[in-house]
Amino acid sequence: MRACVAGACHRKDRLSVGLLLCAAVCSFAALSPFSVRAQQAGAGASYQGSVVGERASAGVRALSLDEAIQMGLKYNLGLILAGQSVRTAGGRRLQALQPLLPTAEATAREAVEQTNLQAEGLRIPGFPAIIGPFGFTDIRASVQGSLLNLSSLQNYLASKHNFAGASLSAQDAKDLVVLTVGNAYLLCISDAARVQSAQAEVKTAKLSLDQANENHEAGTAPRLDVLRAQVDYQTEQQSLIVAQNQTRKDKLALARAIGLPLEQEFTLTDQAPFASLGTLDANAAVAQALTSRQDLKALQEEVKAAKAAKSAATAERYPTISAEGDYGVIGPTLGHSHGTYDASGTATVPLFEEAKLRGDAAVAQSQLDQEQARLNDLRGQIDAAVRDSILDIQAADQQVQVARSSRALAREALSEAQLRYSAGVADNLAVSQAQSSMAQADQRYIASSYEYNVAKLALARALGVAQTDYKHYVGGK
Repeated sequence: MRACVAGACHRKDRLSVGLLLCAAVCSFAALSPFSVRAQQAGAGASYQGSVVGERASAGVRALSLDEAIQMGLKYNLGLILAGQSVRTAGGRRLQALQPLLPTAEATAREAVEQTNLQAEGLRIPGFPAIIGPFGFTDIRASVQGSLLNLSSLQNYLASKHNFAGASLSAQDAKDLVVLTVGNAYLLCISDAARVQSAQAEVKTAKLSLDQANENHEAGTAPRLDVLRAQVDYQTEQQSLIVAQNQTRKDKLALARAIGLPLEQEFTLTDQAPFASLGTLDANAAVAQALTSRQDLKALQEEVKAAKAAKSAATAERYPTISAEGDYGVIGPTLGHSHGTYDASGTATVPLFEEAKLRGDAAVAQSQLDQEQARLNDLRGQIDAAVRDSILDIQAADQQVQVARSSRALAREALSEAQLRYSAGVADNLAVSQAQSSMAQADQRYIASSYEYNVAKLALARALGVAQTDYKHYVGGK
């Protein structure tokens, strides 16, 4: 019964950050809660992957929080994909620019021809049947370009805003990498604390078992005390096995996020103990977030791009003016050639394209409305994320204080129960119960400390300063 209670408490702490996710994500989050926090903050599955950037080294590698984050900023898959999106947007910007630029080309042509006139139907007596061979040389340069095309101009402006938005999104991706990697690192710290706690509980349970055996052999304790102590000892051993296994899995998840080879053994050199962040002004924090969040700026650029696309659709009704010309020399040979040229201008006005023009305008307006709705919603999301993080910090702060007091009380109760059992004035049922309370108090303290540090990191992300100022919120010590 005790094992079930401790396990349920542990799972509840690890899953509390993922209440808004779908069942499929939650089932995975039960094993890897850092991914829940990352996805809840907006990080996709790509941020949990990476490109392995180095070979495994011999021995055990020391890994600090700052080093892990820097590796994540270099090898994390989400950031790499964001960088490629910027390159794609840059290419599309150049494609949209081309219709506004003149195009020029040069051609050189050497022709030789012989013609059978009779085969062409010219059967005139006395007229030669075969003409040729004859030929000519033509060297020519041509230029063509648009003088007035408002639709192409607006499309180019839209592509510029899309490129700016992609660049800002890539900057925002760095915050998501810091959130994901920092959360994974904090989780591994928490796992290590759970392992240490479980090892201490195993030692305590072993002492109780040895004492019960001695008392039973001395005839001062019944066999029931021995059985009860043995069950407690094996239960703590099981808890230790589970904690060690979870630690290995979460270290693998950290390695995956930062591009470290999975076969590389490493230890964490930094710790993140409880450190109060102080009083936080929610309204001031929200104002800061609305001015510093790169994803908000990126979406503002996308709204500008949608407005330019709407203008481009409207400008399809306007006339376009283009010009083209060529100049070259042509003649039987290059030495017997003469210059020739051609120049023309064209004005095009759409007349019977009303369905297409209205359809293009409707699609562009719909896309603009969608982007504006997304922008308004993102402002609300940022506001809520900042306030949620502050509430989480305040609640976790209180939980840490209570858990710290509960742990001290549980330790005192265990010591008292052990003394009473050693004195022979009580059986070891109280010892067993005190050990269970001590284990639960340790788990609650570790979980609340982890939640507090993760909440601070989530606040840094919500403020848009995770990459530049994460050490202020959760720095290794």
